[in-house]
Amino acid sequence: MSMNMLVLAGGFGTRLRAVVSKVPKSLAPVNGIPFLELQLKHWIAQGQDSFIFLLHYEAGQIIDFLIKNRKGFLYGISIEWIVECEPLGTGGAILNAIKEFDLKNDFLVVNSDTWLSSGLKVLRSASSPTIGIVKVQDSSRYGLVQFDDKLKVTGFSESFMNTTSTEESWINAGIYKLSARFFKLERMKQFSLESDMLVNGFGGTVLKALKLDVDFIDIGVPRDYKKFCDLRK
Repeated sequence: MSMNMLVLAGGFGTRLRAVVSKVPKSLAPVNGIPFLELQLKHWIAQGQDSFIFLLHYEAGQIIDFLIKNRKGFLYGISIEWIVECEPLGTGGAILNAIKEFDLKNDFLVVNSDTWLSSGLKVLRSASSPTIGIVKVQDSSRYGLVQFDDKLKVTGFSESFMNTTSTEESWINAGIYKLSARFFKLERMKQFSLESDMLVNGFGGTVLKALKLDVDFIDIGVPRDYKKFCDLRK
């Protein structure tokens, strides 16, 4: 069995509500197929066979979907989940899972609403901690990642500080290889992986950037959700 993949799927999806209102965004229909089904099949095709879903908003719908497909395309795949009683933020959700499942080793972290055409194999082979980055033309709604010539991450710029630009920029692809040893078990419950941990470092351990030459679509806004649906026709 491959290392665990923690799937962040607890968000409210407020930006997508105008076009997807009856299901959580990870279950947004793509030409009649739930986005999460496409994601899982894609991850499985890349050799991933162990998943832990970190849930909150409309958790029941996602759990029902996973149970429904356990004897279908998820047969033989390890599927577990944890439901947050209150929103814990990305970092708090990961720490909660580390405690609940007594995780000790390296694991992957992904956003359930971000599509990458490949990258899992090379990320699994990377050292921990590593953040996947992709190059995009318009970085206005993404966090920029700064790094040196040895791919050591030196800083981040939040999306609200960016402006639309025609210059290519490296952004956070929403995919990581981390380890339980980087998380302090006594830490506050609610915190952000991005702004509280990635920015402040991992106790002296260098965070490396992994350049991914892949297709990247974040379906979290109507425009890009429609783009993905059109690409899958």
